[in-house]
Amino acid sequence: MTFEELSHYLRLGGATLAVILAASVLAIGVAVERWIALWNISANSRALTDAVGRHLLRGDISAAKGTVDRSDTLLADVYRVAFERLERSRTVTPGVEAAVERERAQLVLRMKKNLWILGTIGATTPFVGLFGTVAGIMRSFRELGLDVEAGGTGGTAAVMTGISEALVATAAGILVAVEAVILFNYFQSRIARLNVEMRLQIEEFMELLRERPSGPAHPEPAQASMPPTPLPAVTTAGAS
Repeated sequence: MTFEELSHYLRLGGATLAVILAASVLAIGVAVERWIALWNISANSRALTDAVGRHLLRGDISAAKGTVDRSDTLLADVYRVAFERLERSRTVTPGVEAAVERERAQLVLRMKKNLWILGTIGATTPFVGLFGTVAGIMRSFRELGLDVEAGGTGGTAAVMTGISEALVATAAGILVAVEAVILFNYFQSRIARLNVEMRLQIEEFMELLRERPSGPAHPEPAQASMPPTPLPAVTTAGAS
């Protein structure tokens, strides 16, 4: 298809086709933004869990917390909440587990950010194309009626523009809907897999947190006990 033919179809599509093309650009923009946001998140989360786990196996809570604070991956927010609640309760209580689960749910919501736009585009653009089809057919019949009233024969030339607009809008609406649905399903599947991976890593983290060795990781050497200082002898003066 040449550029002249494409421009011709764009002119035929009118405002309906402009809306559909804008929806297509928006869908691609959302897909690129989500692809960047989810880039390498699985590997980064696994690396963070392994690093934190090594510190917890030695009972070094401060080192584990420092590793989490230096990380910018999404899973670090969940671990950070666990350490903050642990500082107050000292042990892994049901309250700590509930806070971790709430943060994990919020993490999933952040990963699904803007995906509703893809779902909406996939569901509505066929109807936008159908609207263009109806509008084109209505204009075709109107032009056909005006041609007949003017004494014309009502041939195909009078309705060609409206039919072309109807066909272009329908085809574009279906194409953009297929594009948006494919992108939506891809990201839904990817986020579902990431959700399972992160849930397993969080469970592993919580187990290590419960079973961590008690006491400091590097205990201070016991100081040698000093012998008690002898008390001075008490003398009693004799009566003169």
